[in-house]
Amino acid sequence: MRRFGELIGVAVAGLTARKVRTLLILLGPILGVAAIVAAIGINESSKGDLKAKLRELGTDLIVANAQDAIGGFGADPRIPEEAAARVARLPDVTSVTGTLQLSNIVTLPFAAAEDYYRAFPVPIIATHLNLPTTMDVPLVSGRFLNGFDEASASRVAVIGRDLANEYGYIANEARSIQLGGVNYGVVGVLDYVLLEPSMDSAVFITFANAVEDWDVDDPDPTRLYIRAPTNTRYVAEEIPTVVSLGGPDGANTKVPTDLLDAQSQVDENLNNLTKMMGGLALVVGGVGIANVMSISVIQRSSEIGIRRALGHSRGTIAFQFLIEALVIGVMGGILGAGVGAGVVWMVSEMRDYTMILSVSGLFRWASVSVGVAVVAGLYPSTKAARLEPLETLRLG
Repeated sequence: MRRFGELIGVAVAGLTARKVRTLLILLGPILGVAAIVAAIGINESSKGDLKAKLRELGTDLIVANAQDAIGGFGADPRIPEEAAARVARLPDVTSVTGTLQLSNIVTLPFAAAEDYYRAFPVPIIATHLNLPTTMDVPLVSGRFLNGFDEASASRVAVIGRDLANEYGYIANEARSIQLGGVNYGVVGVLDYVLLEPSMDSAVFITFANAVEDWDVDDPDPTRLYIRAPTNTRYVAEEIPTVVSLGGPDGANTKVPTDLLDAQSQVDENLNNLTKMMGGLALVVGGVGIANVMSISVIQRSSEIGIRRALGHSRGTIAFQFLIEALVIGVMGGILGAGVGAGVVWMVSEMRDYTMILSVSGLFRWASVSVGVAVVAGLYPSTKAARLEPLETLRLG
């Protein structure tokens, strides 16, 4: 045990005697382990963020878009109100909202901004009155459109949160905007709609306004948002048949959270590619360890010769260099895991991810670093053990 302690002391002294060389040797395992830990950690953290959003949003919203079979040739496809009513009567459906996006209407916060907003038009959406309930989105300020607005075709509008920020809207202020030259009073601001980001920059009006002010002959919606807390996938499959009464499909459906759910699944190909790239960095680092330590053997030939002359066996000399490789692997693994964890934390903070980092994974990749370093140290240690005392005089 005492001899083993002495060997460790000699190995550590050999590494610390040439700090720059040791640092260069350490770079290989540090970069390899850090690359693997960071890439896998960032990948898992981004998935954790998506999973958190899925828990927050739920997976029970269905979007149904009209198809040409009902709209007729030469007309924009629509979903008739009676078809929307049939969807609302499905047993698992709790809420249905129809929307119709209007076109060729320039929206202005003030008259002087016409050139800009003509080039970058704002979406105008005619909507049923229960949109916030169906989308499960609150209002930041004010109120949403109500029954009186619909019955009287009052020129009032609700705007998305991004648009409110762009217009410099102050909560609950008396503010009007121009829709195609017609003044509308802003009565509320809808919060962020995570499943339909386009709504964040939209203006919402009633269907009555669409008919009264914009000559919409057919006030039927082109899109339905359906909330079905149970049997969501089954309801999504049944909606086209319910809309078209068994004829050619009059609507196609999708569940927006399916995309997030797919993104949140473990992408084995990406993980495997990440591990392969990190492993390649470790192999390159191992080659560097073998190369630098082989040069070190020549540089320390006098030390090896003296120790051999004093009676140290070949095994002792080989073991000393293996310990040096082991120390490099341990230090490189620990530092690499620390650097990789730091990168994951930094990216998670910058992107507001839920940081996910496997402690067992840190130990596993640090252990791989140790294994690579020991394997890389086999050749230099064998080379050192084979040196004869007289040969060291020729090497210097």
